[in-house]
Amino acid sequence: MALSKFLGLFLIHIALLSSSCFAADPFVFYDFEVSYITASPLGVPQQVIAINNKFPGPTINSTTNNNVVINVRNKLDESLLLHWSGIQQRRSSWQDGLPGTNCPIPPKWNWTYQFQVKDQIGSFFYFPSLHFQRAAGGFGGFIINNRDIIPIPFGSPDGDITILIGDWYTRNHTALRKALDAGKDLGMPDGVLINGKGPYRYNDTLVPDGIDYETIDVHPGKTYRLRVHNVGISTSLNFRIQSHNLLLAETEGSYTVQQNYTSLDIHVGQSYSFLLTTDQNASSDYYIVASARFVNESQWKRVTGVAILRYSNSKGKAAGPLPDPPQDEYDKTFSMNQARSIRWNVSASGARPNPQGSFRYGSINVTEIFVLKNKPPVTIDGKRRTALSGISFVNPATPIRLADQFKVKGVYKLDFPSRPLTGPPKMETSVINGTFRGFMEVILQNNDTKVQTYHLSGYAFFVVGMDYGEWSENSRGTYNKWDGIARSTTQVYPGAWTAILISLDNVGVWNLRTENLDSWYLGQETYIRVVNPEVTNKTELPMPDNVLYCGALSKRQKPQDISFATSITTSSSKLFLAVLMVASALLFH
Repeated sequence: MALSKFLGLFLIHIALLSSSCFAADPFVFYDFEVSYITASPLGVPQQVIAINNKFPGPTINSTTNNNVVINVRNKLDESLLLHWSGIQQRRSSWQDGLPGTNCPIPPKWNWTYQFQVKDQIGSFFYFPSLHFQRAAGGFGGFIINNRDIIPIPFGSPDGDITILIGDWYTRNHTALRKALDAGKDLGMPDGVLINGKGPYRYNDTLVPDGIDYETIDVHPGKTYRLRVHNVGISTSLNFRIQSHNLLLAETEGSYTVQQNYTSLDIHVGQSYSFLLTTDQNASSDYYIVASARFVNESQWKRVTGVAILRYSNSKGKAAGPLPDPPQDEYDKTFSMNQARSIRWNVSASGARPNPQGSFRYGSINVTEIFVLKNKPPVTIDGKRRTALSGISFVNPATPIRLADQFKVKGVYKLDFPSRPLTGPPKMETSVINGTFRGFMEVILQNNDTKVQTYHLSGYAFFVVGMDYGEWSENSRGTYNKWDGIARSTTQVYPGAWTAILISLDNVGVWNLRTENLDSWYLGQETYIRVVNPEVTNKTELPMPDNVLYCGALSKRQKPQDISFATSITTSSSKLFLAVLMVASALLFH
């Protein structure tokens, strides 16, 4: 009798879940087993993080408004969170996979992410967000396709190819973490990987024998969509393909004005879509190159990723020197002008039928202004730290969103300054108080000596200006108020500023951070807390049933919560039917 009662309640729960979800937007399901494997991408055996025994991990393929369900099994020896970079998590920062919003998944545990890719299209990626783990892998692409009823502003490509580029160290992520904890710099990377593989042996001196390299096979006379993501640690990379133009079409969910580039600088955390036309004579294979930027290039020659573009009618192997990077050693404006040339396609439809440009951001009144400044690392309480506006962020033991839900006091301060502090830097859990439906202007001022890229979860912001020097009120006269690109990750050049505008229409707690992994690890981040004063499920989804507890709320966590919630959430329609049949048989026997 007890079993029948339990199954009856379980059946009702599943039926409610199916009636509210399955009948609406489609679901896509993934199972991720996250574990260590040994790989030798640069010829040195090392521990990397694989997903389903693959490095990099699989590409998630979804369509606008799909419900994405990813069951994660943590087989690492440390806790884990996966972050879906650029996925806006509309109304649900609970699924963002960052320590300010989520408790970590303990070793040997399962946890299921479930979120809707609401009103989004484009090219994104995911990665592990804790413990410097991104330096060991665990990343992969994330595609959101247009719905069939929405036209795309170019012909359907003949193929869709994900390319993950990034700087790489042969030291394990735990060793890199220890170096940072000891107050040391990481030093020059050991190389650049393309799709988890080392460079083609274009130079016998720089590249040792036996390195496995990436080959991308194409057919002549076709057009391919290349989705290129810089998933590295801290190095800006110039991406180029020998003898081919790259027609820029989209970046991080926004269609761009289509322009040809012979090469493009892709900074840490950024994603771009190019259309590649295979219009060359295939006298040989062609080099695909990702090389370090804004460094002493004679010393950093080994920090170059090289893959091969191979036509089906190729007549031989690639040979000779690599295509040249931009020759701008003495022209610091070249890369910035290139960045300014990336503009929003205001006439194209995005995820919805109406043109992207129908949101006239330039005519909206700004309601709050924050000037955020970063400097080189500083020493606070004897520790080497990085800071934003004089505050080095300390992740709380209890995530901010969870603390709000259960009214836990003293977890964070809602006092992040609108202008940089003038006194000595300090370590605090200080958060920006964002106004729901406000329009925020953020000026990112980089007073460090290397490029910083900044990412904001939960939103696409408008990049309206960038220039060298210190930002001032007069700088607004240079803003692009019509077709500045909407994206989630922007670069800020050393000794320069970048201005962004954000429409705060997404309730939740959202991470604003540098994507430079070493600086992020040392505290260069904060969160924007956006609360609707009216309590309603229309602007924020309820806390998920399988939420994890930690910190001040750790006593609420029960081991069986995980397996039960996972078994429910990851049920596909076939499993649902099977349960329905079994339960019916038991109930009515």
